[in-house]
Amino acid sequence: MSTLTAEPTTARTRPEYKVTGVHVLRSEWAKLWSLRSTWITLGLSLVILIGFGLIFASTYSSGDGRGPGSEAQDGIAVALGGINFAQLALGVLGVLVMAGEYSTGMIRSTLAAVPTRLPVLWSKIAAFGGIAFLVTTVAVFVSFFATQGVLSGSDIVLGISDSGVVRSLLGAAVYLALAGVMGVALGALLRSVAGGIGLLVVVLMLLPVFTGLLSTSLQDDISPYLPSNAGGSMFALHQASNTLSPGAGLAVLVGWVAVAVAAAAWRLKRSDA
Repeated sequence: MSTLTAEPTTARTRPEYKVTGVHVLRSEWAKLWSLRSTWITLGLSLVILIGFGLIFASTYSSGDGRGPGSEAQDGIAVALGGINFAQLALGVLGVLVMAGEYSTGMIRSTLAAVPTRLPVLWSKIAAFGGIAFLVTTVAVFVSFFATQGVLSGSDIVLGISDSGVVRSLLGAAVYLALAGVMGVALGALLRSVAGGIGLLVVVLMLLPVFTGLLSTSLQDDISPYLPSNAGGSMFALHQASNTLSPGAGLAVLVGWVAVAVAAAAWRLKRSDA
């Protein structure tokens, strides 16, 4: 009589994957570059910064101290003539990066994979803010060299080694990256593409207009601390009497962005997708 003995079988176990900050960052990086809007908007930002700078430089007349449509008094202001449009493009893309997942419903899968939630926000901010800074750094330096070539021989032409030039160009890149991060935060806070873009436009572009309706004394007290004006002091080559220093402007703008990010984190943590 023989007895049958079952051979021990080894069950295949799936490798254990941990949700770490690096893994979440890689995932958000991959999602960011899978969107056509990322490529289009970043390319548009490059074209806007360089294109408007060249237009302003080509229409500048030596001796009048002005650029077209602006009160440009130096080569930096001409080179960065398109920064207001670029900030809007990057801010809108930031909103789409976050709020777009809510509009498509993809956020449910994202949060199911990362149940602690907040690493998703931090990773989106890091990925988008980092690439926005790199792209805009390239754009502002290319715009500077291109426009100074056009302005050669004029009364406002500058060299890269002139005092304050590199600081102004890097300040512009930091400002644009922070505008994009604010867009991500507003998208997470409102969870609506239209709502996020609308609030972004109000904060960056309409608040200075509304402030202009106030009395002069109130304007002087409030205007320097608005996000766009504080950011403007970061890349201005010469500081006006009623503006902040570059360091103070950076601190104020970071404060605005931090408030938006904190509000977005609170809602992401407390509310269902």
